[in-house]
Amino acid sequence: MRRRVNCGATVRKKRPRTGVIEMDGAKSLLQDLDDAIARGTDESRAKALWHATDILITGRYSDDEISTFGEVIGRLAEEIEVAARTQLSELMSACDHAPLNVIEKLALDDEIAVAGPVLRDSNRIDDRMLVESAMTKGQSHLLAISQRKSIGEAVTDVLVKRGNHEVVTSVARNEGARFSGSGLLHMVRRAEGDSILAEQLGLRKDVPRHIFQQLISKASEDVRRRLESERPEMMAQIQSSVTELTGDLQSKFGPSSRSYFVAKRVVTTQYRQGNLNQDSISNYARQHRFDEVQIGLSLLSSLPVDVIERALMDRNREMILVLCKALDFSWDTTMSLLFLGAKDHLITARELQDNEREYGRLKIETSRSILKFYQSRKTGTGADAGRQPELQVH
Repeated sequence: MRRRVNCGATVRKKRPRTGVIEMDGAKSLLQDLDDAIARGTDESRAKALWHATDILITGRYSDDEISTFGEVIGRLAEEIEVAARTQLSELMSACDHAPLNVIEKLALDDEIAVAGPVLRDSNRIDDRMLVESAMTKGQSHLLAISQRKSIGEAVTDVLVKRGNHEVVTSVARNEGARFSGSGLLHMVRRAEGDSILAEQLGLRKDVPRHIFQQLISKASEDVRRRLESERPEMMAQIQSSVTELTGDLQSKFGPSSRSYFVAKRVVTTQYRQGNLNQDSISNYARQHRFDEVQIGLSLLSSLPVDVIERALMDRNREMILVLCKALDFSWDTTMSLLFLGAKDHLITARELQDNEREYGRLKIETSRSILKFYQSRKTGTGADAGRQPELQVH
């Protein structure tokens, strides 16, 4: 790995250093370089490029001055061959004050040999440039981006949707990558039938419990065994996921992540103080705070958290509609819960209309009787605890 020293820790061999010069001298030299471009032969342009680069990386300049260098280096970069552009990219990728226009030009180069060093290593490239490259270039460019020291959510969203198997596996392995909720859900779907990706994703420390459960429920037996061995602290969560998959929900295998327990403490305190209500649930849902939502709904409905989780994630939206109606939630709050549990947090207009129509037809009394059934089913009380009622909603 190259050592980063302000700008040009890595320098072309046998290229003399010019030393730091005053900016007045630099401006004069840049004018001379501009003239060389206008007159220039290939040889004079190459010499001008490396001369301007040397001046830049050995000096300390203001943003305006760096921009001036960028104009000259950028013009020269358009005139040089792939090998020279590759060498320039390697220099600029290690430069802490490389001109932004030069970085962008290199990052969007069609040649991966040119774009690669900047996409992988430059700390001058921003998410906008990375997203543009990921959206418009090929898999080699996406792979280079996936190997960056840190990657923001907006960038990983593109990588997991456009990337091939090598790209998504690379980004799953990258501890510096940050995923949005929809990005993680997309990764779970891509991991179906892909044991390598499933294992890499399961090893990530930042995967929340409900996403981890979805991953395990779709993983092969071999992947589950490996994750049990490699992540013993997740054993309770894995066991809970497998149990839910077979339909035998047992709350004793409850969540064990630190973030879950923090959420539980906060929401439980809110409930005890009488401040947990529809507005609280709606706010948590809109912020995609899944743990707080499922804990809050569990407290308000007297149902176990695992039942609430299944209701939120189930493709059949009937149970969450019944629960919201029983709690006398507004349609806006109900809608926010539907989006929270939906795939990629997206619902088609047609599905939303159907759900709204069905919600309007539900009766509070009927919904509350169904809720009581589920409560008795979990406590083992009630004469009909072993029988599922038919939902008479009209």
